[in-house]
Amino acid sequence: MSCLLLGAPQNVLSSANTESKTLQARVLSGSFVLLTGSGLVTGINFAYNIAVARFLGPTGFGHATAFYTLLILISAVTLSFQIVSAKVVAQQSSLEGKSTAYRGFHRSAWKCGITIAFLLLLLQKTIASYLNLPSPILVVLLAVGVAFYVPLGSRRGFIQGAYGFDRLATNLVLEGLVRLGGSLLFIGLGFGVRGVIAANAAGVAVAYLAAAPKLAPAVPNELHVPDAFREALQAIVFFAGQVLINNCDIVVVKHFFPPTSAGLYAAVALVGRVVFAFSSAVINTMFPVMAGTRSEQRKDHSVLVTSLLLVLGIGSVVGLGLRLAPAGIWTTLFGSQFAIAGRYGLPYLLALYAATTVLYCLSVVIIAYEMSYKIANTSWLQLAFSGVLIAGICRYHSSLQEVIWIQFVLMLALLIVLAVPFLWRTLISPEDVRIQLSARRIRIIRRVSEDEVVAEFLKSDFENVAFEDYKESLRELVMNPRLEDAGENAKRRALLFIRHLPLWRELPRGTEWFEVEIRPADLGQIRVFPRAMWRKLARGNFALTEVAERIRAYRGHDIAVTAFLAKIAALRDWLGRDAKAPGAVLLIGLNESEPLTVLDGNHRLVAATLTSAAAMQKLRFLCGLSPKMTECCWYETNLATLCRYGANRLTNLIHDPQAELDRLLQSS
Repeated sequence: MSCLLLGAPQNVLSSANTESKTLQARVLSGSFVLLTGSGLVTGINFAYNIAVARFLGPTGFGHATAFYTLLILISAVTLSFQIVSAKVVAQQSSLEGKSTAYRGFHRSAWKCGITIAFLLLLLQKTIASYLNLPSPILVVLLAVGVAFYVPLGSRRGFIQGAYGFDRLATNLVLEGLVRLGGSLLFIGLGFGVRGVIAANAAGVAVAYLAAAPKLAPAVPNELHVPDAFREALQAIVFFAGQVLINNCDIVVVKHFFPPTSAGLYAAVALVGRVVFAFSSAVINTMFPVMAGTRSEQRKDHSVLVTSLLLVLGIGSVVGLGLRLAPAGIWTTLFGSQFAIAGRYGLPYLLALYAATTVLYCLSVVIIAYEMSYKIANTSWLQLAFSGVLIAGICRYHSSLQEVIWIQFVLMLALLIVLAVPFLWRTLISPEDVRIQLSARRIRIIRRVSEDEVVAEFLKSDFENVAFEDYKESLRELVMNPRLEDAGENAKRRALLFIRHLPLWRELPRGTEWFEVEIRPADLGQIRVFPRAMWRKLARGNFALTEVAERIRAYRGHDIAVTAFLAKIAALRDWLGRDAKAPGAVLLIGLNESEPLTVLDGNHRLVAATLTSAAAMQKLRFLCGLSPKMTECCWYETNLATLCRYGANRLTNLIHDPQAELDRLLQSS
């Protein structure tokens, strides 16, 4: 990269490096503050769990942990409010804007919290029966805590989005202290499990009151949140998957195993919460920092690398320490009832659980990093894995060891599925090429209507056999379009959709179309459409210039490839002679600076590239641009976009373009 950037202006590189170091410093300093707070919270929670385990025994400890796990499951909603609040607040430049963002989320959080609390009250007997709890009153106490817990998320989101990491850490510590002190007090007064759960609810309420922010006066119409619904949906899906992965095992084990074994497993699962708490300190710092950055500040991904290394380092130290610690430490802390005989004792299970949590935390860093600056479909993938995890534990739970191994294998698979496409898209792709592309923009000639694009697309494709029945009757309609005629436009659209409905419907709504100029220097910005024979020739690299070079250098004897290249050669001859109207090439992309993909016209464009600059000048280029183009599988092919394509194909089954065209022709 360095050799390709020698020609870049020194002040630009210096500024980029300075901004990168500033972001890294902010992440490191914020992470240090939250790690310190998390360390205190972890110590408090550890003391809380030891006290509850020693005083209540495995059975009572299992009941208390089941309650806390339910609270964490509900935290999917709480954390959704927190992360969306943090993102939107961080994106506001003024205190008035930040305050306005918070007020809206806070009101919605209260409505949501009260609704969930009411549902818990209605289902208290069912929940208590499934989890083998001694009394439904425990679920009533949970409902009280939830009423405060959801709006607590919006308050912490404001603090996080305003980079108040010290205050956020203090609030987390306060909640833990109230939980610990209240539990010891109520246990001493003889309230047992009920007292512990009441102390948990009290900790949430006190933390909510203490997190009240200082707001600026309300400013009408100050805030506009783009894609607010999609932001909220992304957050809910993300945290639903997260809380299920982190806590479903405890709930399922509580259901399938005897109370004593469930209590032992709850003690083992504590290590996962410790590792995740420390990792969350890094993630909670990284997220608002990245949400408030510009796209050019993210180009070297230094913040992501720093966050991944911090999480890996923290998890490795914790896991190694747990594996080397003698088993006697745990029986001394928790009590003799928590002893596990044999090779797979507590040190083994604790270390294995820690390694599992580290794998998952690395995945969370990648997902949160993408979520901080765009709508990330990877949260849906995480949710899908949470369902597979629940099914896996329900199927394989012959021992506590087997339950943890199932989670380890699935979390490793999740990390691989997330990391490989992400590395391919962002880290392995040379950033110097991206910087060069961002500095060069294709020239826009004029805006064009979608009707004109449809007409040009149909004109270049009309000789296909799919249109055989209409070549005589509709040739004039296609070859000499009158774009001012709405009836003609509707017929051309229906005719095009006979062959290309699935392709066209994948383009994001609101895509804007332009006629653009493509110069020889712009060809490196264009990728061929990844389909059919192009995949075989591209070998994973769909850059137009690379594919053209492979065609030029091909010396093989594959019959299919030879026939394909003969078609390209025929087009070259045609363009080289006197092709006056070779048809428009359709491109799609995010904007004028990012890579473009050929939607239609692969053959003509490659043939012109291989022929001459004069042949290139004969082509006309129409380009569709949308900031949501990464959702289109033709532009970016991954698991999420392919799933979206499959869903759209099912939806398109009810649309019959041929019947629509016949209706239009009859009506005219």
